[in-house]
Amino acid sequence: MDNQPVRITVVGGGSWATAIIKILSENNVNIRWWLRNEADANHIKKFHHNPGYLSDVRISPRKVRVCTRIRDAFRQSEYVILAVPAAFIADALSPLTAKDFAGKCVISAIKGMIPDNNQLVTDWVTDQYGVPADHVAVIAGPCHAEEVALEKQSYLTIGSAGPDSAGAVAGLLTCRFVQASPLDDIYGIEYSAVMKNIIALACGITHGLGYGDNFQAVLVSNAMQEIKRFVDAVYPKHRDLSGSAYLGDLLVTAYSPFSRNRTFGNLIGRGYTIQSAQAEMKMIAEGYYAVKSIHEMNRQYGVSMPITEAVYQILYEGASPVAEMNELKGKLK
Repeated sequence: MDNQPVRITVVGGGSWATAIIKILSENNVNIRWWLRNEADANHIKKFHHNPGYLSDVRISPRKVRVCTRIRDAFRQSEYVILAVPAAFIADALSPLTAKDFAGKCVISAIKGMIPDNNQLVTDWVTDQYGVPADHVAVIAGPCHAEEVALEKQSYLTIGSAGPDSAGAVAGLLTCRFVQASPLDDIYGIEYSAVMKNIIALACGITHGLGYGDNFQAVLVSNAMQEIKRFVDAVYPKHRDLSGSAYLGDLLVTAYSPFSRNRTFGNLIGRGYTIQSAQAEMKMIAEGYYAVKSIHEMNRQYGVSMPITEAVYQILYEGASPVAEMNELKGKLK
């Protein structure tokens, strides 16, 4: 039996990257962890925890080697997990070429879109670095980093067009407190993950404006229909959106106090400007970038998306949150 550890690269130094490191470290792995910030990297090497995110999580020096040169992090790895915000992934990977990705399975843990060309991260990786579609996967599901740090029972779904890749990645991300399962609907999972962040922004905005639980329940149920209309238009396929990778992820992002998108929306609803809300938060709200991408994509598809449109108008057209949500009230059922 081969007991050699699986060689994995993790790209990103935030809370989700740290949580993924914790999950992976439960298994027989050898991780090279790339962080841009040299001070954070040095701190982790010395004290074995991330100073900025999930600082209670111990980083095993036996299993994790910290790198600040991304090419060093990619050497000899079999799997690459991308866990930086979508808006910054191109810059993070800019020193690399297709040769650096050769033979690797690339997994996106990013629930966002490349803002410059409105492209899913998995498609972008395939186009930019020639990674075959069956060697690309996505991590989805209702799984907040903060609860992973506390070892609360969590569930992940691994989407990939390659069943072998999905199954292998699910195995790597299954541990004492996380259950991961494969699914072949990579586009449905990825678009749903992008859109649930937009819906969480809407939930946060309405909460900041003083709307109650009754309204939010209607907002979320209408949002599920909106997601289905859009995903079915972009990538038609029989899928059950009541699964945890779809509905479960939407619910936890819409309702949880750990949700950065809900938090960002709440600040906007309370009267913060975009700039002041971004300054208040240490972490990136992917939905801020995603709503512009989805809005621009929908010019082609013409899907009815009143919630997405309301968030777009507030964040990008300077519309009043009060006026937009008053108008949205009449469109929900």
